[in-house]
Amino acid sequence: MPEPVTILHLGNNARIIRIKSAEQFMRNRSRPHAVLRQGLLLLLPVLLALTLAKAESLSGQNLPTALRSGGYVILLRHASSPRSAPDALHANPDNVERELQLDEGGRSSARAMGEALHRLQIPIGIVLSSPTYRALETVKLAQLGKATTFAALGDGGRSMLAEKAGARGAWLRAKTAEPPDFGKNTVIVTRFPNITEAFPQDAVELADGEALILRPDGRGAASLVARVKIDEWAALARTR
Repeated sequence: MPEPVTILHLGNNARIIRIKSAEQFMRNRSRPHAVLRQGLLLLLPVLLALTLAKAESLSGQNLPTALRSGGYVILLRHASSPRSAPDALHANPDNVERELQLDEGGRSSARAMGEALHRLQIPIGIVLSSPTYRALETVKLAQLGKATTFAALGDGGRSMLAEKAGARGAWLRAKTAEPPDFGKNTVIVTRFPNITEAFPQDAVELADGEALILRPDGRGAASLVARVKIDEWAALARTR
């Protein structure tokens, strides 16, 4: 007698459960609940994997749809700025310390991002920012709301140099893991070195103004669900 099999269908795939003997096959036929239970136990890991995969990636209109419900952290690199500080002639009137400030492209893209977020009706709650002028200028032009500044989001007077001890990256990871206010999204605006210290794999080649969209898991960590370049917000708003 050929070796009997039970086939468990999972979408377009089939999982074959081999039963060792005809006697076992007959016993299982007489015990349908046991077979069903065995099938469900085999199915659970597959369903869990599919659920996790869905939670770990958002794209297209699924992204703003999810953001409208709140619960995410938008970790944003400040918009484009030149690599040298302005002279007295070209410094913004309120840039009294003559820090690095946004260039024309950075100012334009920050405004466009803010307008797109409003059109997409994405609710913003707490806003955290680097104390650097260019980060606060990004917050202001994007109309993200009043920002609370933290030295740990700044450069510590070291410009683009990384902080080797790891404390700054650990602080930022902890902040992104904090659940946002109910129905809101937290925005954190900082610099490229700070983001790469916290998320070295997720932030590879992160562009000026690009955002990591993170989902706090409620257990002290946050997972990446999307990356959005600063000009992609306007594209999402146009295709809504």
